[in-house]
Amino acid sequence: MRIGIGGMAVECSQFCPHRTTYDDFRVTRGAALLGRYSWTRPDGDLAGRVEWVPLVHAVALPGGPVERAAYDRVKRELTGRIRESGTLDGLVYDIHGAMSVVGLDDAEADLTEAVRAAAGPRALLSAAMDLHGNVSRRFAARLDLLTAHRLAPHEDAWETRERAACKLVERLESGKGRPYRAWVQIPVLLPGEKTSTRLEPAASLYGGLGAVEALDGVVDAALWVGYAWADEERCRAAAVVTADDPRLAVHQAGLLARRYWDARRGFRFVGPTGDADSCIARAAASPRRPFVISDSGDNPTAGGAGDLPYMLGRLLAHDDLASGRVTALHPGITDPRAVAACFAAGVGAAVTLRVGGQVSAGTGPHAEPYELTGTVTALEPAGEGAPGSSAQGGGGRTAAVTRGGVTVVLTERRRPFHTRADFGALDPRGYDLVVVKIGYLEPELYALAADWLLALTPGGVDQDLLRLGHHRVRRPLYPFDDEGFEEPDLTAVLL
Repeated sequence: MRIGIGGMAVECSQFCPHRTTYDDFRVTRGAALLGRYSWTRPDGDLAGRVEWVPLVHAVALPGGPVERAAYDRVKRELTGRIRESGTLDGLVYDIHGAMSVVGLDDAEADLTEAVRAAAGPRALLSAAMDLHGNVSRRFAARLDLLTAHRLAPHEDAWETRERAACKLVERLESGKGRPYRAWVQIPVLLPGEKTSTRLEPAASLYGGLGAVEALDGVVDAALWVGYAWADEERCRAAAVVTADDPRLAVHQAGLLARRYWDARRGFRFVGPTGDADSCIARAAASPRRPFVISDSGDNPTAGGAGDLPYMLGRLLAHDDLASGRVTALHPGITDPRAVAACFAAGVGAAVTLRVGGQVSAGTGPHAEPYELTGTVTALEPAGEGAPGSSAQGGGGRTAAVTRGGVTVVLTERRRPFHTRADFGALDPRGYDLVVVKIGYLEPELYALAADWLLALTPGGVDQDLLRLGHHRVRRPLYPFDDEGFEEPDLTAVLL
């Protein structure tokens, strides 16, 4: 069998002023693309059964919508390589599901229609997706198999890709042809921080998918939360069951949808919450160290700009932190001009900077640059092996500036701080507070934290969906509409 591998993966907040360019993508081809996956190796479980055909894969750190020219460039290369590859029996389609593109209403549907046209009607397309993707009927109808992560945080991301590949291979080897796909959307749209599988009801909803998949005749079962920070009709939860028996597929998809709908009011934030000032006050007064606070509204790994200095201002407005009686590490505000100024000044130099707001200024008082006077306490050069160099979009240079008890890490490029290695020479365990631009804590941060609070801060991925201003999502939709909500039709349909 000849099976291609390719895709385009990014999630995009339409409430974020950032724009994702071609340079923000890590583009992989050839042997490097095959090297991304364990199941393409000569000694892997699928060895000898498949000729893998690497196409092109582009992945970027979440951010604002993709510029149309960047999207078109990747789309042309992907579809061109499919056509040039000769006959393909199938395609492992490695995507996210929450990509927004300037000028398009349903970017994944547009890309998938082009991929289907290039691959031809005979090839089977198997998509591996993030559970925070959106699954419109137009998009899903062009696929033969589609599955999603079953854990949030996404500790099973690579397992999901392998499942998509193995299901495709099994399907082709069986000679059964296309399975039936039963699809239904659920009028619920919640942020990921309210749907973590660490807690109920998501733990049971997602934990039960394996039992559905194990039913005789079922190929796969998947649930999508949807992506809350885009404003399109497709943004809502969805269930898809793939099976050889169409009635079984429809029935099981309907059951999944009903369970999700019935549980909608039970979803809650994955951790204790508060506004910025109350979270800082509680953390500063606590004996537990390090105490981690999530600056959730500007989380770059959910689509935030990553340049908001709002939390920096609130930290330095607290007397104990401003005086140094309590210490805090706050990575990482994206500001290349401030980083350049720090490198020019050198470690130990006093600097006065206007920090942050390079992209977001003008979107509200929380986004205005913050005037910071402090001392440059650390500089990290860019390059392979530098902190963040393995992140989507790359790491770039970083500079740490300290004022009072607060050390802020400024970054040249948008990047996450999820692992101990991301902090470089700065040890987060040496501070009383660690205030990170993230939502729910990734595993290493979760293990590091002696305690934790989720600060409901403003930004492009604000957890308070009702204050963002959605106006294009299809209504009624929970939680935008609740009282008087008519019982939805949750009947699954065959694609």
